[in-house]
Amino acid sequence: MDELVQRLSQGEHPVEITIRPERTPKLLKECLDRGYVHVKFTNTRGGTELGVQLDRAASELGADLESGVGRLKLVGNLTLNYVKVQCIADVDVATYEGQGRLVPVPE
Repeated sequence: MDELVQRLSQGEHPVEITIRPERTPKLLKECLDRGYVHVKFTNTRGGTELGVQLDRAASELGADLESGVGRLKLVGNLTLNYVKVQCIADVDVATYEGQGRLVPVPE
C-alpha cells in the first residue's frame, strides 16, 4: 500500500476544509450543494489536499452554516496515489477544522 495512504488511514488526523478564494458560509454551502469539497490533511509535509465527491447518504450536512454552529460529517470516495479510499472527516463549521481519516476501499 502507498505510504501516504497507509499513514492517513491509521487513526485520526487534523483536517480543514479549503475553499478558494476564502472560507465563507456562502461558499461552503455552494460546495456542499455541488457535492464536492476539498479536505486538507494538515499534518503532512505541505498538507495533502484531497478533492472529495460527497456521498450524501453517508454524510451528515445538517449544521447551521450561517450561524457557524454544529459539525459536518463529510464522507466520500476518491483515488489517492492509485489507491481507492474513502475519506471521512468530522469538521466544526465555526472553524472549518476537525479530524479525518482515510479508509482503503477493497477492489
